[in-house]
Amino acid sequence: MSTWRFVWGLVTYRPWLYLTSIVLFTAVYASPVLPGLLTQAFFDRLTGSAQAGLEPWSIIALLVAVALGRIAVISVGFVTSATGREYVSALLRRNLLERILELPGAAALPEAPGEALNRLRDDVLQAEETTDFLLDVVGQTTFAVVALRMLLAIDARMTVLVFLPLAAVLVITRAVGNRILQNRRRSREATARVTGLIAELFAAVQAVQVAGAEARVVGHFRRLSEERRQAMVADRLLTQVLESAGQNLSALGTGLILLLGVRTMAAGQFTVGDFALFVYYLGYAADFTQFTGRWLAMYRQTGVAKERLLALLQGAPPGRLLRRCAIRLRGPVEVPPEPAPPAAGPLEELRVEGLTCRYADGGRGIEGVSLTVPRGSFTVIAGRVGSGKSTLLRAIMGLLPAQAGTIYWNGEPVADPASFMVPPRCAATPQVPVLFSGTLEENIRMGLDASAAEVAAAVYDAVLERDLAGMEEGLQTRVGTRGVRLSGGQVQRTAAARMFLRRPELLIMDDLSSALDVETEQALWERLFRREDVTCLVVSHREAALRRADQIILLKDGRVVDRGRLDELLERSEEMRALYLAGAQGAVH
Repeated sequence: MSTWRFVWGLVTYRPWLYLTSIVLFTAVYASPVLPGLLTQAFFDRLTGSAQAGLEPWSIIALLVAVALGRIAVISVGFVTSATGREYVSALLRRNLLERILELPGAAALPEAPGEALNRLRDDVLQAEETTDFLLDVVGQTTFAVVALRMLLAIDARMTVLVFLPLAAVLVITRAVGNRILQNRRRSREATARVTGLIAELFAAVQAVQVAGAEARVVGHFRRLSEERRQAMVADRLLTQVLESAGQNLSALGTGLILLLGVRTMAAGQFTVGDFALFVYYLGYAADFTQFTGRWLAMYRQTGVAKERLLALLQGAPPGRLLRRCAIRLRGPVEVPPEPAPPAAGPLEELRVEGLTCRYADGGRGIEGVSLTVPRGSFTVIAGRVGSGKSTLLRAIMGLLPAQAGTIYWNGEPVADPASFMVPPRCAATPQVPVLFSGTLEENIRMGLDASAAEVAAAVYDAVLERDLAGMEEGLQTRVGTRGVRLSGGQVQRTAAARMFLRRPELLIMDDLSSALDVETEQALWERLFRREDVTCLVVSHREAALRRADQIILLKDGRVVDRGRLDELLERSEEMRALYLAGAQGAVH
């Protein structure tokens, strides 16, 4: 997608609104044509160069009327242009977020979240400003064309001097075009590094403190900030130089016109009114030169913004970025209903055949994994660190894209695991649960319309009721960013309560009890198995889970090397014996 096609797609999203803005701003910028002619007539009347025409006071009245009309048009124009800007930014962000949310969760962003936010903020703003500034360029160009024809009829030589600075600005902008692109890329990348570090630090304050790395982290932040400062200064400086060049070149043209105008008037070839007309139009011509140079620089910078936004699409057609959709800027926000998961009967059997999911960087993952989870069974995935346990669960849930293999629900293939393996069919608790900086109840409900009794039941199933009793605000306790005010075990059990509240057919848990003491873990499993028809697929190395397992799937280097009950595997598998011994010593995670 070329930069021009990108800009054109934005300005034609709301064509009538943008056309209205163009008409209004063209009227604003072309309106000085009439005051210029009135000024010419005024001075010619005073000096006696015009034998007939309007009286001076009539001319002054007309000038005041034109000024008031211009103010009114500007006021309406700002409303339409601001509305257009909001539509442009909303369209881009809406399409990008839609694409991000439909990708597998573990691969939704090509960069760190801070970098994605930087693109959604700064690069979208760049595109928005460019489309808005184009209104000024169109209006200024219209004025320049009209003024050029009028001035040429009076004095062609002086007219050339008025518009000569524009040619110089175009030459300069073209000469430094590549430098503009390089500076903008550097400044955006440097800003992304700073933003990303800040986001990571907010989520890792405790880790930094425990490691005693405050000074080193601050030093690293200062280095990144200095790199950003230098890149931003270079980017901004070049832009300002181009704008300054337009202004100074126009000032040079003004000086030449003054010198030539005096000589021409002395020769009787130029009236005072003609001179006033040139001087009046000269200021607007200077604005045209400045606006054109600035927009050309912005256009170059928008090319960088476009490429950075396209990267967030991750393989989707570029046209997806500009896809038309309904956007409301006024009134209450309409929240679309949750899409219903694909129809399927209650779980009887989950079967996985030949599932392969490899990471692009390094090739690690799983290879040809097959397993069967009957209804009401408790299946444990076991293996060393890096054996592919979490990858297997993520691939089954569609959070990672699989390169091969099929998932079957009651014998029927699942075409899109990401949209299929959702509540009330399936719910999961990841190895590192994510909590939001709200209350405990908000984190458990996650928008689900459940009764207080159902929430209380989920809290009980997650063995969280004793912790709540010790909190003054109970379920209304605010957990802080990523649950920083809770212990690791409380974070895990809050996520478990969120999962239990949905009452899914299949529970998927990735090392749920890793941060729990033995007593709490025992209570959690006991309460879970009191429920009828519970089907579980879990990753665990804890003895309590391994003893309860109907089957253990043993992974090594991404492949299934054995399966069976714990006693069977301990008897025949040296790998299982090593894992079991290490788990008893707390060495496996």
